[in-house]
Amino acid sequence: MEAPWRLEGMAQNKYSHLSAAGTDQCSPPLGISTMKLFTGLILCSLVLGVHSQWMSFFGEAYEGAKDMWRAYSDMREANYKGADKYFHARGNYDAAQRGPGGAWAAKVISDARENIQRFTDPLFKGTTSGQGQEDSRADQAANEWGRSGKDPNHFRPAGLPDKY
Repeated sequence: MEAPWRLEGMAQNKYSHLSAAGTDQCSPPLGISTMKLFTGLILCSLVLGVHSQWMSFFGEAYEGAKDMWRAYSDMREANYKGADKYFHARGNYDAAQRGPGGAWAAKVISDARENIQRFTDPLFKGTTSGQGQEDSRADQAANEWGRSGKDPNHFRPAGLPDKY
């Protein structure tokens, strides 16, 4: 018995006008299925590509933040007079070498540290605003030096142990 929804004499396939004369079987034209496949592949590539770029950026930022922390820890451990500019430059340099995410993390951390120091130094160290601003400008110059890929050893003081 034939299905009740089939109409005699009517095309049963939306592509039947493209089929060989007298046949009921026909597949979509190559152009349509190829276009769908191509569009799907492009969309998937874009989504995965953007996703991987963001994941890469965040990975670089995380590693860059660890580089900044390592430089800060080394500076505290060394406790060497006149070496803070070197450690600023080194932390920023190491972080920026990770890529755009690392450079971004270095800038955010450096700026935050200097902005926080602007308020804490007068309270805890008793420095005047002129001394704090001058030191902050020098720190930021060392930060930028390192982030730009220049050698942090430019700021290395004589006598600082090779460990650092």
